[in-house]
Amino acid sequence: MAKIKKALLSVSDKTGIVEFARELETYNIQFISTGGTARILRSNGLEIMDVADYTGYPEMMDGRVKTLHPKIHGGLLGIRSNPEHLHDMNEYNIEGIDMIVVNVKPVEEEMFSRGLALEDAMNRIDIGGIALLWSAAKNFKSVTAVTDSGDYDAVISEMRNNNGAVSPEMNLQLAIKVFETTSRYDHLISDYLRQKALVGFSEKKYIEIPR
Repeated sequence: MAKIKKALLSVSDKTGIVEFARELETYNIQFISTGGTARILRSNGLEIMDVADYTGYPEMMDGRVKTLHPKIHGGLLGIRSNPEHLHDMNEYNIEGIDMIVVNVKPVEEEMFSRGLALEDAMNRIDIGGIALLWSAAKNFKSVTAVTDSGDYDAVISEMRNNNGAVSPEMNLQLAIKVFETTSRYDHLISDYLRQKALVGFSEKKYIEIPR
């Protein structure tokens, strides 16, 4: 069972996030968060540590680099039963992160509905969120990866039944959803780029590349 002690919350879709965090709070879970998610949680009385304070590095490059840090990804990827991983985590002061609550930016709306130019569309691609999801899902035996607000109730129910822990079976199902989500995300972006395939890096010249 994966006991939840520390959770990172960073969501574009904030549906139900306050209520979910309040349920998690009853298990004395430490929260790490970013940007708008941190603000909405704080405004509702929840105690949050900013990612920048947790890692010791500020957000940089117009927000492109927030969570891409060893203290975050080491905390997600470290296998709790592996002595070498635990040694590295202890040596570099990396604590385990047991849950992430992350959903990615809605690329369909951003790229297709708004008809954004290539550079604007590329700036809206979510790197940090996808990386978090992959790291957490890869280590699903130890980490719970929640990417769909529709799963909040099921996760809380699981924790109530297991004294604040989540079973490997549920974590596996959540990991499957992560990879389905990221696969679809990649597919949407590749389709967009195929439609905008450039000739000589000119915004005004496009070619269609056969599949």
